[in-house]
Amino acid sequence: MFSLKDRLGVNMKYLMLLTIAIISVGLISCDLGPESPKGFSLPEGDSIAGKQVLLKYQCLACHSIKGLEPPTDLIDNPEFSVRLGGQSTQVKTYADLLTSIINPSHKFAKGYQLEAIQSDGVSKMTIYNDVMTVTELVNLVTFVQSNYELIPYRRYNYQHYGY
Repeated sequence: MFSLKDRLGVNMKYLMLLTIAIISVGLISCDLGPESPKGFSLPEGDSIAGKQVLLKYQCLACHSIKGLEPPTDLIDNPEFSVRLGGQSTQVKTYADLLTSIINPSHKFAKGYQLEAIQSDGVSKMTIYNDVMTVTELVNLVTFVQSNYELIPYRRYNYQHYGY
């Protein structure tokens, strides 16, 4: 005959296994809803064509990218200048950049200037969704993403002092 301790041990193993199974099913099914990005994919973009899109839509009026000067006939808005590209310790994903263009109020980047946000919390960035083609959007995102340089996060090794 099994002791109470043995029976509880077996039951605890099954209970733990059942709990893990339920959590696993829950996590797996989280991305299967109608709002899931699963299966969403855009074609590969052309960085050179993306630079032309940036110039065509006069993005340099409010954005700056190292190595690109705004055309002289462009109205420059230095109080709204948002830097694109450069060194970053975080990967700027294709999806993040795409979302920033089609829904600029979704999330404001760290250091985003308060002057570029309306009083109702909406970005002052022009919405180009009904103007820009999907091909232009894909090319623009490809160009902007190519201007980011991922740098490793610097860890500091502090000396341990013996007590």
